[in-house]
Order: sequence, then C-alpha cells, then structure tokens
Amino acid sequence: MAGKVAVIGMGNVGAAVAHQLVVEGCTDELLLYDKNEKKVKADALDFEDAMNNLPFHVNITVNDYERLKDADVIVSALGNIHLITLEKADRFAELRVNKLAVAEVGKKIKDSGFKGILVDITNPCDAICGLYQKATNLPRENIMGTGTLLDSARLHRAVGKFFNVNPKSVQGYSLGEHGDSQFVAWSTVKVLDLPVEKLAAKSGIDLEAIEKETRSGGFTVFAGKLYTNYGVAASAVRLVCAIMSDSHEVFPVSNYRDEYGTYLSYPAVVGRKGIVKQVQLDLREDELEKLKISAETILEKESFNE
Repeated sequence: MAGKVAVIGMGNVGAAVAHQLVVEGCTDELLLYDKNEKKVKADALDFEDAMNNLPFHVNITVNDYERLKDADVIVSALGNIHLITLEKADRFAELRVNKLAVAEVGKKIKDSGFKGILVDITNPCDAICGLYQKATNLPRENIMGTGTLLDSARLHRAVGKFFNVNPKSVQGYSLGEHGDSQFVAWSTVKVLDLPVEKLAAKSGIDLEAIEKETRSGGFTVFAGKLYTNYGVAASAVRLVCAIMSDSHEVFPVSNYRDEYGTYLSYPAVVGRKGIVKQVQLDLREDELEKLKISAETILEKESFNE
C-alpha cells in the first residue's frame, strides 16, 4: 500500500506498531522517531533485516522531522509506562510528563507543515488528543485516538468467552474515556446479531461479570509484563490501514464531539480525511449520563496544569 506513515516514540508500543506496519505492508515508507537514537536506529536495522523474509518492502528513515511534511499518518506512541504503578494509582501520572512531550513534538509537527492525520496512542488518550490539536492547529477531524477501540475489543473477547462464541461474532461498544470512567453501552451489544441483555437474562449470565472481565483485561496484561503493547498496536494499525485505504469503516475512536466539548470515544466513520462522519447512537438515559460523566473526567485532565 503506497504512502508514508510515521511512528513517534519507539518504546514497547511504538515498536509493536512499527513492526506490524512492516509485516502487513500498510505503507511503503516508514518514518521512526525517538529521543533514544541508538535504540531507534537498532529497530530500523532490525526491520530491514526482517524484510528479506517478508512479502513487503518498506523504506525506513530515522529522526528526520522535515520528512513529516508530506506524511499521510502520524502515530503518536510517546509515553513512559514506568509512570504507572499497581501499588499507587495516579490518573494524572502520565499526563504530567506526556503533556510536555506533546507540546514539544506538536510544535515539531506543526513546523514541518504536516497536513495529514494524527492517530494518538499516548495516554491519557482522549485528553492528549485535545492537547495535540492545540499544539498542531490541525483540524479536529484530522486527530483521533485509539480510545476504546481496544476496550471494545476486550469487551468482544469477554462476551465471546461467556457465550462461547468467536469475539468477531460480537458487536457493540465500550464508550467514553479510555480510562477509569469508560463504560459498556449494553444497549449496543449483540451476540450473533441478538441483543446480549436478552440472551443474558435467558441464560443467567451476569453482565456485571462480563464488564468486570472487560475492565480487568488491561490490568491483567500489565501485571504480567509491566506494560501492554500488542492489543493497542493492533488497534492503531487497523486505524492506519483504514485511513490509508479510505475504507470508511466505523470505529469507536476518540474524536471531538461538539456536544461534550472534548475528544472522547464514540463511533465514527474513518477514512482518508480522518473522521469522515460521526455516528449518532440511540443510547439510553443511564448511558448518556455515564457518557457525560466520562466527558467531564476527560475535560478535567485536559485542563490539568500542575
């Protein structure tokens, strides 16, 4: 697939994103960026060595911000996972550091003349989308976050487990913040095209247990290896491929919603121009209230000035 994609931040997540882009051939030019130049150059060489045994060739460039000018997509994978601990949760921990990194990188992106689409993985994902928009002055529809695309995948896995079906046979969304205030919009969830709430009532399956399984997925992965990477990398690459191919697929991504005054995860049509169209769900009153609370949580983070 022709095009130019950049990955900024080559830690566990960024490296997983870059690797999948190379393996899947989602782009023919890959730009890699990291302050640790020794590490990012090593990754680039490792990818080049891998290509001889892969079906695609990708041209790789390292730490050249001028080349962002005509890039199609930037994936922001900045972050320091070591700021998160299991012992003492601090929902502002990553924000304190990442907002400074976003301001620095955002200026470089703006100065390069970049006019493409920015896909954010950097946490807190929704608040960071807003900070990137201000730093780059890109149109709001040109910036999206992976948001609850990963959380919805975890939901599908959990529902599939409880109902003994393939997760791809599950539809529906986790919405709001990619964080503690996210929630499962049960009115949207179907199994084998049937409402999950009705099926659960008939079979005696506890929806709260499914939601707990959904929420605990990321913590379980983190507890086992002290970071998460493959699930969110797959989400980011899926978005990149949808943008590059102009597929107009619907994803629960972090996108700016006027009615809430912030970026939050809500289904939207994704294509070459970024957020092509916003979907409007018929949510219940209790779900709308949860979405409002989630938006308020995101706005608090976005305005955090410590």
